[in-house]
Amino acid sequence: MTFFTKGAQRTGTQRTKGAQRTTGTRPTTAARRRRPVNWGRIAAWAALAVAILVTVGPFLWMLRTALSNNHALATQSSNLLPADFTWGAFARVFGLQSQAQAQAEGGSGASINFWQYLLNSLIVSTMITVSQVFFSSLAAYAFARLRWRGRDKVFALFLGTLLVPSIFTALPNFLLVKNLGLLNTYLGIALPSMLMTPFAVFFLRQFFLGMSREVEEAAMLDGARHVRIFFQVVLPNAVAPLATLCLLTFIAAWNDYFWPLLVGNDPAVRVLTVGLGVFKSQSPQGAPDWSGLMAATLVSALPVLLLFIAFGKKIVNSIGFSGIK
Repeated sequence: MTFFTKGAQRTGTQRTKGAQRTTGTRPTTAARRRRPVNWGRIAAWAALAVAILVTVGPFLWMLRTALSNNHALATQSSNLLPADFTWGAFARVFGLQSQAQAQAEGGSGASINFWQYLLNSLIVSTMITVSQVFFSSLAAYAFARLRWRGRDKVFALFLGTLLVPSIFTALPNFLLVKNLGLLNTYLGIALPSMLMTPFAVFFLRQFFLGMSREVEEAAMLDGARHVRIFFQVVLPNAVAPLATLCLLTFIAAWNDYFWPLLVGNDPAVRVLTVGLGVFKSQSPQGAPDWSGLMAATLVSALPVLLLFIAFGKKIVNSIGFSGIK
């Protein structure tokens, strides 16, 4: 009898404790359900949505215009969908329409040698990117890792050239390119931007300053000179900033308009930005071919977009890298 009484007492005690635990969890669950609204997070998501809309909106409007019939744009200007949907604008850009077909769809009848202009832009932008990044990395290494008298003063003076507008150097550069006989050549278009820029030197110098000197000193003890250290130690550990600078330099060279218009207006070396401007100005019917212009602009943006897709994630993931691995 005593055994069964104690067993009943234990069972009753366990049930009471279990009921207490169950009862104790109910206020916690209710409190979680009554958690106050996080207005800060909601505001952050709303701001992000607005930023995405502002960024993507113009591209969507360009796509809508490119897929519209140029005749219908004036009568359906407020419609968010393409006006009288057609692929004719892209056909005109790629040279797949005759002048009569283009005018029938509201085109101006002007032609654009898109593939030639695209090739010219690729050649000029690649020349500027490769040369500028290389020479800027040499200058940044000299300012960051070498010790010589007046280094910081020279760097401050060099950095001060950022305050000089590029329009002030356009005339001297034009006269220099003309005297060298480089007008309407790839080299003439790329030459003023091929050596280095203050921003590129400053960007790479800041990274080189954060690199450890221990590996560099160890290489010197093994008999390595500065040239070997630069190519075998510094550059391999600066892939992230070099890739970022290459991307920024390529985009800047790709979007440049004034200087290529000044020295490279020959159709044989005309870059895509200048070609789009010429295409807009050639309007036999008196009105620009907005559908064709937007289609050409969208296609011209594809190389830059592909670069972002290919290297953007790698750059973002390694942008915080500093020092020697």
